[in-house]
Amino acid sequence: MSLFGLKNCDTCRKALKTLPEATFFDVREAGVPDAVMARAFAQFGDTLLNTRSTTWRGLDADERNAPPLELLAAHPTLIKRPLIQIGDALFLGWTAQTQAAVQATL
Repeated sequence: MSLFGLKNCDTCRKALKTLPEATFFDVREAGVPDAVMARAFAQFGDTLLNTRSTTWRGLDADERNAPPLELLAAHPTLIKRPLIQIGDALFLGWTAQTQAAVQATL
């Protein structure tokens, strides 16, 4: 199980506390492997972008109009967090629904 997020993100910390067996990857330092990012974008589409982040607000209109995968490659902190990979399954965020789905997968 892999958890992609930011080490200073409260939501990621909550997910890690619930999933202590997960291997944590800080997207600022390690990024997200291209294959995982492509699968996540195919599954979640534009919801993969965190448009409420300070990084997003700091982008100009031209940058915001770039293709999402290019934006995420250039600014990994734009990813909605956490992105959890369990085998071939991907989960995004840490809502009650996501938590139930993750627990059902384990």
